[in-house]
Amino acid sequence: MTPGPNTSKPNPQHRLYPYLLRGLGIIRPNQVWSTDITYLRLLYGFVYQVAFSDWYSRKVLAWQLSNTMNAGFCVDCLEAAIKDYGTPEIFNTDQGLQFTSESFTGVLIKNSITISLDGRGRALDNIFVERLWRTLKYEEVYLNKYESMPDLLVGLHQKNSIRIILVLLFNRKYFFYKVFNSLLLCALIGRH
Repeated sequence: MTPGPNTSKPNPQHRLYPYLLRGLGIIRPNQVWSTDITYLRLLYGFVYQVAFSDWYSRKVLAWQLSNTMNAGFCVDCLEAAIKDYGTPEIFNTDQGLQFTSESFTGVLIKNSITISLDGRGRALDNIFVERLWRTLKYEEVYLNKYESMPDLLVGLHQKNSIRIILVLLFNRKYFFYKVFNSLLLCALIGRH
């Protein structure tokens, strides 16, 4: 089995929830969180990465890697985000089977978090995390040609790359970053 663009494929047996964000003003932290999953191609395989973000602050609250696309690592990452940041009022995600599984929705329900699922045509709802994926892939993973998941983890932690990319990427001066990304990234990575 190889990864592909179907990381959001729904399980027809899982419960679907309504989309609750249409027309909703996002005015404070912990009002709405969202998540997304992607795959990172390595020289000898691939890994999946999940990230959770707060819509208001655009902050990535937690992220995790896995060599399988099951719900377990998504649940672990969600629990870590809740432990560190409390609970959001609404949790919005796509209809991917990891996020509609009983184990994942069970954590949300247990913590009295309202569940919202994207419908068709809502791809831009996760634009901030999509930017993270693009930047992480092209500015870090592919440039360094990591061979395996342990190599990737060591590289990301040694360079503190996720933090640096997030600081630069989610700064409201995104276009400034794009113009000077090479100089800034090299300078910041050198200061570990």
